[in-house]
Amino acid sequence: MYKRILEDKIKEKFFKGKAIIIVGARQTGKTTLSLKIVEEFKTKKFNCDNPTDRDLLSNRDLEFLKSLVGDAKVVLIDEGQKVENLGQTLKLLVDHYKKEKQIIVTGSSSFNILDKTEEPLTGRKFVFNLFPLSIEEIYPDKDVSLIMKELETYLVYGSYPEVQVKTRMEEKQEVIHEISESYLYKDVFEFQKIKKSTTLDNLLRALALQIGGEVSYTELSNIVGIDKKTVENYIDILEKNYIIFRLYPYAQNKRKVISKLKKVYFWDLGIRNSIINNFNFLNFRNDVGALWENFCILERLKYQSYHKIYSNNYFWRTYEGAEMDLIEERGGKLYAYEFKWSDKKKIKEPLFLKDYKESSFSLISPKNLKGFII
Repeated sequence: MYKRILEDKIKEKFFKGKAIIIVGARQTGKTTLSLKIVEEFKTKKFNCDNPTDRDLLSNRDLEFLKSLVGDAKVVLIDEGQKVENLGQTLKLLVDHYKKEKQIIVTGSSSFNILDKTEEPLTGRKFVFNLFPLSIEEIYPDKDVSLIMKELETYLVYGSYPEVQVKTRMEEKQEVIHEISESYLYKDVFEFQKIKKSTTLDNLLRALALQIGGEVSYTELSNIVGIDKKTVENYIDILEKNYIIFRLYPYAQNKRKVISKLKKVYFWDLGIRNSIINNFNFLNFRNDVGALWENFCILERLKYQSYHKIYSNNYFWRTYEGAEMDLIEERGGKLYAYEFKWSDKKKIKEPLFLKDYKESSFSLISPKNLKGFII
């Protein structure tokens, strides 16, 4: 059992008169974490995968809701995005109980749960994002030598909690396929009225094959055989369901920078490799550089989220071909990062530093992860 970084951070927000909302993809451990942090309190639990619990919480009569809560100190609503009028229900409970009781809600789709609670819970909620296990959570002692020894596993199989506890490679693959097929896309199909189809499979495969490269929606529409607007809509839905995320180009000098294309990455590399059905180890792959880039960026975004590093994140590429994998804009400064699986080759001073002289630059390889993702 791995201790999640959010455990103590969430407990610090207990009984402040606000609802706590934990969002993240299915199977990332939201329910396990929630049960862990409420174990010392008398808790009323609702599982909203159960239609009966959904119907109970859809009732907006305060007296009825109070009868459901009873003398519990904590109310835990799991998969709350499935509750009709969720925001109004939570508003009634939070406004009535204030600091007396703690309301906790988990949700697997940011599009649904945050959209449903945005207006009713304005000023009444704390939101936490939970991701698959971070390297910092797997190695709390920050032993770089041990991380380097096992790093290849995370580039191939990702870091979903259930995958992490399996020791045999065949078991890891089986769990990844199960997460992908049975859980991960569940909310996409259920809430967005999208049927699982060859079209969506082809789009995901096209995206999986392009990690680390600029993505053209026009090109994707030609590959998949759907119009450009539908491609963009599908990508937006996949992002809001924590399957992928996008980086946008950094462009102060718009004449020099390619400003329309975006990059798409996966929140878990095991899922990405499952989509293209390639679990080969690195010696037998031709996408190691792309895997390493995706890994570094997704782990950095986890690190930013868990440690409250508020940053605008971009990539940078000029028409002449000069590029930078990640640009962080924070505190009035630019921090540039390039990711190399092998650091044997010496790198010339990046052209980015000539255009942005006040920025800093770091080359991230497996040997210098401290301070970046751990």
